[in-house]
Amino acid sequence: MKNNNGTCCSHNKATACHEGEAASGGSGGDRLSKLPDDILLNILERVNTLDAIRTCILSKRMLKLPPMLTQFDINIGSLVRYRKPHVDTSSHIVRYNIAVAGVTEKILGVRNLEIPIRKLRVRFCLRRDVCLSISKAVASAMATQKVEDAEFVLLTEKSCLKCTRDDLLCFAKQFNSWFGDCPAVFAGLTRLWLRSLRFGELDIPNIFSTCKRLEYLRLSYCDAGVCSVLQVEHAQLVELHIDYGKFEAVQLNCLPKLQRVNYNCWSYGTPLIFGYVPQLSKLSLEKVGINSTSNLQLSQLLANVPWISNLHLDFRSEKIWVLPECPKLLTPVLGKLQIVKLDNLPEGCDIAWTMFILEAASSLKELCISVWDHLCKMKTDKDFRRQNGYCEKANVEWQSSAVHFKHKNLVKLTIYGFQLEENFVRYVRRVMEIAVNMEEISLHDREVCERCGNLDPSIEVCPSRYPQTSEEKDMLREEISRELRVASPAVIHFRS
Repeated sequence: MKNNNGTCCSHNKATACHEGEAASGGSGGDRLSKLPDDILLNILERVNTLDAIRTCILSKRMLKLPPMLTQFDINIGSLVRYRKPHVDTSSHIVRYNIAVAGVTEKILGVRNLEIPIRKLRVRFCLRRDVCLSISKAVASAMATQKVEDAEFVLLTEKSCLKCTRDDLLCFAKQFNSWFGDCPAVFAGLTRLWLRSLRFGELDIPNIFSTCKRLEYLRLSYCDAGVCSVLQVEHAQLVELHIDYGKFEAVQLNCLPKLQRVNYNCWSYGTPLIFGYVPQLSKLSLEKVGINSTSNLQLSQLLANVPWISNLHLDFRSEKIWVLPECPKLLTPVLGKLQIVKLDNLPEGCDIAWTMFILEAASSLKELCISVWDHLCKMKTDKDFRRQNGYCEKANVEWQSSAVHFKHKNLVKLTIYGFQLEENFVRYVRRVMEIAVNMEEISLHDREVCERCGNLDPSIEVCPSRYPQTSEEKDMLREEISRELRVASPAVIHFRS
């Protein structure tokens, strides 16, 4: 698990232990527990709450701190992760679900009511008896003290990929029963993450109408039946995240505060239909493209949201599913775009097609491209690829009509997976030529994945051709910038 700063909790604990040993070794005492309360609380709130409680038990001086905590992250994740293979999963989940319920009740029951809860996150498995215990404890806290941010992260007894149709329906039935028994706690939630549920037609609208404070909703492997249409209306929702939804479409009808949308792996043609979303600024789309995948036309997809400022597209090392379009069509919808990130473009394909975004987005400031065949996540079996419609690598055709085009706002270009090949060299030179105010070009080698290195040796992996020596890098800088008068070679930085 990661803490608020994105660092690993286990690393934090190891570091804390090391520092504690060093601190006590020289003086023969526990210097950690002698720190001021505010510093100790800051440290404890950066780790899993169960670990924080265990730490406090070791010191009489620190026993008073748990009731003073303002942030809680209560989850069974670390406990489930380390279970032994022969342990029965169901009984294991029951045991630790009960533990989470008990910890939640005790922690919230002894808090100082004058200290508001800034963040409360509880991660547990869908089992009605335990869900009711947790809901009762959280609802009581909401009724007696200020809870600024409350989140439920819901797991199911089967992993998402192993769930059958009957499993999805059964889990949804369990959720609806619990939901109906505890409307007060859901009315106070600000964040909710649901997995592996197949709802009825009115169930999801009921969630929106009940969870009036909801600001963040994530649905993973959830739907209301294959080819169902998800209608979204909510006064407070700020972020919507959908993974592997089998919706025919997601209609964002009326969401006055929505700012961020993330949709991973939609099943059908157009993933999103935008209605009233006046504050939407960030859109992230991720999908494995195959032969049957329809190409998205940004001019149509974003026709009702011409104020998008941050666009992230992830192609998962497969087919490019965005259609390059004429700037005349795109300029009206990309006029406010400032940051574009194009992830996991397949290796071996010409990246020149991405220039169509530059030509249409005159306000663009940063462009980040990663080129990577992430083999441990790709389908590499040739028969499987052929039977399931996976594409062979093919260049995306794009011919610029803007010969003398100049871009005045682009200041930063980043490329991960840069190789000493004409494809990359020509692209960087072209960007330097048109971006008259370029400040920084950062060129990185391919990303490193340890799992990719353990694949079948028969899978051919081309060795990296990233420049290694300072001489190679200096020569490449000069080659790229030769005959260009608009930028200095000094803007090019090799980061790996």
